[in-house]
Amino acid sequence: MSDCSHNHNGDSGDDCPHAHHHHHELAVENVCVSYHKTPALEDISFATSCGNSVALVGPNGAGKSTLLKAIAGLMRRSSGSILWRNQPVKKWSREFAYLPQSEEVNWDFPITVRGMVEMGRYPHLGPWKRYTAHDDEVVEKAIELMQLGDLQHRQIRELSGGQQQRAFLARSLAQEAHVLLLDEPFTGLDRDHSAQLADLLKNITREGRLVIASHHDLNTAADIFDDTLLIHRKVIAYGPTKETLSEENLNTAFSTAPRPLTPAS
Repeated sequence: MSDCSHNHNGDSGDDCPHAHHHHHELAVENVCVSYHKTPALEDISFATSCGNSVALVGPNGAGKSTLLKAIAGLMRRSSGSILWRNQPVKKWSREFAYLPQSEEVNWDFPITVRGMVEMGRYPHLGPWKRYTAHDDEVVEKAIELMQLGDLQHRQIRELSGGQQQRAFLARSLAQEAHVLLLDEPFTGLDRDHSAQLADLLKNITREGRLVIASHHDLNTAADIFDDTLLIHRKVIAYGPTKETLSEENLNTAFSTAPRPLTPAS
């Protein structure tokens, strides 16, 4: 495995953030993003590392999707820097996996669950684009971890919302991404599927990966995420979830702050 826990002989990699802290840190420094000269994000700074999960919380239009896309290298910054393992993130890297909101995905694309998970291996294949036994092993492990064994030959369009999320996560794991950037992964899931996804995300961070996800359910945030970045175009608060989501901080973030720019952000 090339994830953060690869030096631990297959153990869970729990100590990854400490053992490799300086290698596997994500540092976002003074990031600004503008749409048509209107600021969407102003001076966003925070740092985190492998083995953690971070919720992005804020009102509609706060810039959560924009920040995820900026970290993924899919959106240009007007200023600021994003460093991963002390290297600037210039463009999409195979160590980052970005999962858009489910309505942005073409679920009619004719592909099976297994085919979708195998796509995660594409960046790793050699010049002949041939699958090796190792690629199959990684795909198999991802399918198993996301509990998709009995669904692997189904078309993705036949899956429920929760199953589709799991297929996406399995593809990210097969890609051996270190950082998973998820846009509202719990939207539209019923309570059982939400609980299942929460457990899977915990497994992923225990494996020594970093999960950053926008999240709107304040009641469940503390159960799922270690830390929370509360934003409304700017950072309102950042730290352990329970402390960050204090009444005072939430009032600041959700009060009559700047008007939303775009419904999607």
